[in-house]
Amino acid sequence: MDAATFEQAKAQFLRGVQAFEAGRYEDAERAFADSVRLLPGRASSLMNLGATRIRLGQHARAVEALQAAIAAEPANAEAHGHLATALAELGRPDEALEAAGTSLRLDPEVGSVWLLQAHLLRERGDVEQAAVSYREAAARGADPQLVHYALAGLGAEPAPATSPRQYVEQLFDSYAAGFDEHLVDTLQYRAPAVLAEGLARPRYHHALDLGCGTGLAAPVLRPRCERLDAIDLSPGMVECVRALGTYDAVVQGDIADHLAGVAGRYDLLLAADVLIYIGDLAPVVAGAARALQPGGEFCFTVEVHDGPGDWVLRPSLRYAHGEGYIRMLAGQHGFSVRRTARHPLRLDQGHPVEGLFTWLERPSHAA
Repeated sequence: MDAATFEQAKAQFLRGVQAFEAGRYEDAERAFADSVRLLPGRASSLMNLGATRIRLGQHARAVEALQAAIAAEPANAEAHGHLATALAELGRPDEALEAAGTSLRLDPEVGSVWLLQAHLLRERGDVEQAAVSYREAAARGADPQLVHYALAGLGAEPAPATSPRQYVEQLFDSYAAGFDEHLVDTLQYRAPAVLAEGLARPRYHHALDLGCGTGLAAPVLRPRCERLDAIDLSPGMVECVRALGTYDAVVQGDIADHLAGVAGRYDLLLAADVLIYIGDLAPVVAGAARALQPGGEFCFTVEVHDGPGDWVLRPSLRYAHGEGYIRMLAGQHGFSVRRTARHPLRLDQGHPVEGLFTWLERPSHAA
């Protein structure tokens, strides 16, 4: 290879690095791909190309680049770590665990790879090894709040009252692009439709979709609401929903904080598959009572918990709540329980997750 071609490949590589660091992943992908075309088989260019494709959600193409990087440099721990991430995103957990293990044998000091391995082990049901990997991740700089939350889901530490905000934001930001298809087609999710079918009135003046996601509730609510607003914690989800234009206003923020800051604004609140990320529901129910007009309705779903205690954090890192707890909170905050029903919420690894669908009503004589 002549020196001019090498310099061109190097220049494209550096452009890719600059674009990646600036968050311009499409530009970075093109630059790294150009570098690879000019200088085939260079492990650093292939690895960075794969890492960039992961950021773009191009996981199958990322695997191709990362496997080529590993073929060129088998002891490249970082390439094995990125490969583990791409394989996990493609739903190939056994291969992802193998890649993560190889990465950690080559370089055991990378907290993010320990964290990925821990997640994969947890999802496989290997609680003891998952807990070990979570603690190894924490010792190497992983977010301590996230590690505590995950360990609590395994029963190794006390459960926090709510999911870490950063965890929820990142989880749903990563889902944003294909979330509708994943929920409806893969997980057989229809909670918004079931909640809407149970509403007491045909029309509402001002409704709020709590934790709106990509707006799956909008088609069933929009025809029945003069004004329909939405709120979600995930900036990615909010961006998706604003682009659709199906809501009159979309707010990015915490639902309990938002409800606490308004009084008598809404006559309908709907929270479909949202409260599974909150253990202590008292702030939300109190906020709902404040935000609703007299006679307003609050309908929502939770995962059912029939064991001891008011609520529990499951290994899935979702909370489940007892029906008695829901009824107690409703009474404490002036709601009447108009109806409850149990239906499957969604599938989890092919198995139905039982949900408690609840319709609360604020008395029409409330002050």
